[in-house]
Amino acid sequence: MNLSEFDYHLPKELIAQTPLEERDHSKLMVLNRNNETIKHHSFFDLPDLLDPDSVLVFNESRVIPARIKFKLGNGNAEVLLIKPIHDDVWECMVRPGQKFQPKADMQIDPNCSLHIKNITPHGLRTIQFKCNNFNEWLKVNGKTPTPPYIKDYEGDPERYQTVYAKTEGSVAAPTAGFHFTDQVFERLKAKGIQTEFATLHVGLGTFQSVKTDNIKDHQMHSEWFSLSDEVANRLNKAKQEGKKIVAVGTTAVRVLESCSAEDGALKPQSGETNIFIYPGYKWKFVDQLITNFHVPKSTLLMLVSSLASPVSSSGSTRRSIDSRSGSGMTMEGRDFILKAYEEAKKEGYRFFSFGDSMLIQ
Repeated sequence: MNLSEFDYHLPKELIAQTPLEERDHSKLMVLNRNNETIKHHSFFDLPDLLDPDSVLVFNESRVIPARIKFKLGNGNAEVLLIKPIHDDVWECMVRPGQKFQPKADMQIDPNCSLHIKNITPHGLRTIQFKCNNFNEWLKVNGKTPTPPYIKDYEGDPERYQTVYAKTEGSVAAPTAGFHFTDQVFERLKAKGIQTEFATLHVGLGTFQSVKTDNIKDHQMHSEWFSLSDEVANRLNKAKQEGKKIVAVGTTAVRVLESCSAEDGALKPQSGETNIFIYPGYKWKFVDQLITNFHVPKSTLLMLVSSLASPVSSSGSTRRSIDSRSGSGMTMEGRDFILKAYEEAKKEGYRFFSFGDSMLIQ
């Protein structure tokens, strides 16, 4: 399956640079994957669009101030924390890369310096930060790490968090949750819709670009997640009762599908996942998805393309032969998603992290 099959053109003016004043006033595109219909709503309509027997699963991870900028000689340097190894040792993305060589030491400010231990197979630097208390230093000196396609965002850093963010650890936000407000949660509760929370700390696995022509050759970077016994038990019970499991965001998907056995039952656990979901994947637990509009050629676009495939009468995603590639992987979902993206462009939807939303049913 070629990377080029998940490409599309996006005018720069459709990339949202700032959040809307009201979170739940974003647009909501509703896709019915069985009859391939596309409908347009506002996000505050969501409680009316969901079946009362739906169960929404959220990723409650909170973004840390993971971006560190400092002067290096006559130039500027930047470190983006990706994944903790120990309290003061992190895997990091760096810029400019040629300056960050193993064994080098750099002074960030009078109270903190760094030592580069090595370069990982992913091209990250393993860096030890030398401060009296790095976590406290980071809270004061780190910056909110918005994606590179958002230019010079200087707004409220809380708008790059979900209203339910709780457990610190992400270096990028689970952005599908940006649209939820206390008012939306109240209306979901009034309708009797169950809500559950898990954790996945967003890191390189979520936003790392795919560089292989054959997407199956792409190696996902692992991310830490946790699903508690109590939540797993309630979700298993809901699934057995025939309720629809609605993942809020691709990171919630990765938790649920990573914890699902072949028979569909969830096993509570904490650990690392490098699950890679693309067309042809056999879905085990998730039925529906709330998501944003994703970057071309990204693993996130591949994941939503997989879920957007029609569902057979048995409840599983149908598989078919794609005439262009000859593969046994279903491509109807990819075609439907790209069709929806073209309609979103025509309707002026806002794309990516601060953009509008989609519900795949």
